[in-house]
Amino acid sequence: QVELMESGGSSVQAGESLRLSCVISGDTDKARCPAWFRQAPGKERERVAFIDSHRSVSLSDSVKGRFTISLDNAKNTLYLQMDMLKPEDSGAYYCAAVTDCYQLLRGVVHFWGQGTQVTVSS
Repeated sequence: QVELMESGGSSVQAGESLRLSCVISGDTDKARCPAWFRQAPGKERERVAFIDSHRSVSLSDSVKGRFTISLDNAKNTLYLQMDMLKPEDSGAYYCAAVTDCYQLLRGVVHFWGQGTQVTVSS
């Protein structure tokens, strides 16, 4: 009974910034290791960021230094701050969570948002 809903996607120029938001509702205590994934057409789904069981941030090499993930517990909202956007960052972005952080490390996701589109033009 966990629900996630993303927002904030837009069309921007390369070098600009966006902040995506994901509201987590329902049984929020069951949502562990919140994460962001993305998928471009014809490309494999990629996990770009997550917060692990020790509350530490993990970023993929492709976005490290440009993106950051954060969680506002008071608002039950997950954020993805995206700076210095590149055309290759374009795609559908999904927030996600699991019932046990171990599952995320195995590549398993229990809860998905519906996605928000990001398009970066050069």
